[in-house]
Amino acid sequence: MTIVVVGSLNMDLVVRTPRHPEIGETIIGTEFQTFPGGKGANQAVAAARLGGAVRMVGRVGSDSFGESLLSTLVADGVDTRFIRRDPEASTGVALITVDEAGRNTIVVASGANAQLTPKDVSDAEELFRDAAVLVLQLESPIPAITQAIELARKYGARVILNPAPARKLEYNFLRGVDYLIPNQTELSLLTGLDSIQESIAYLHNVGIAHLIVTLGEDGSIVAENGQVIQLKALPVKAIDTTAAGDAFVGAFAVALTEGLDTLSAAKWGNAAGAIAVTRPGAQPSLPNRKEFDEFLLRLK
Repeated sequence: MTIVVVGSLNMDLVVRTPRHPEIGETIIGTEFQTFPGGKGANQAVAAARLGGAVRMVGRVGSDSFGESLLSTLVADGVDTRFIRRDPEASTGVALITVDEAGRNTIVVASGANAQLTPKDVSDAEELFRDAAVLVLQLESPIPAITQAIELARKYGARVILNPAPARKLEYNFLRGVDYLIPNQTELSLLTGLDSIQESIAYLHNVGIAHLIVTLGEDGSIVAENGQVIQLKALPVKAIDTTAAGDAFVGAFAVALTEGLDTLSAAKWGNAAGAIAVTRPGAQPSLPNRKEFDEFLLRLK
């Protein structure tokens, strides 16, 4: 039961700062670090560390950042055979500031991620033949994502879409998604509605059967089969919220491959996200299976 991730790989350039600057303001930060990131790679690593058999499709540049990102994925057991080295575009980067409360702002320069093509995805068709789950985000071009959904449908894989960064999407596109996992901002942009309950009803009418809304420190909401259930956030001290949502998605995907239902998978996501916010960085914050299982035991 494998997981295919089609998505982005970025090098995260992170500055810690007492607070986020106002427009036009310069402030002095403190620590600077680089971390492997990108929503696609983060979700791939999150799933792999929790025991998923993960394969990834994407692009990096032919530069040192690209080499470093590939090495990190390989070290975590992710199959990188279909991550292409782009000879012209640079590896994607994300400029991240993290304040004292662990809240972040992120600006992404997509680089090679923006060059991912439907052909890149089609060339990786063999990965989809025994895939149980396809994981997608929106840091890659829509035509490539659409091709991935088509292959998932062809081979019977369930499709998870984390619609980030937030953008308006065609509803014909959304109908190819089995599990939609937006945060509150992304949910509002998708529907044009401010109310979570109205947004849930709207997306169900469009055809989204399984909707999971992540709410940060307020937990998450699972909406399916006419039921809406809120899961409380787990009590941890947040250091850095970067990749918390990616930890959620990766854990959710692994839970599905292990036969868990949507609500149980969301509980896994909550737990993985809670662990991730207690540590700095994107991929360095993602838990392995041993510590994840121990964390779940402490919750019982």
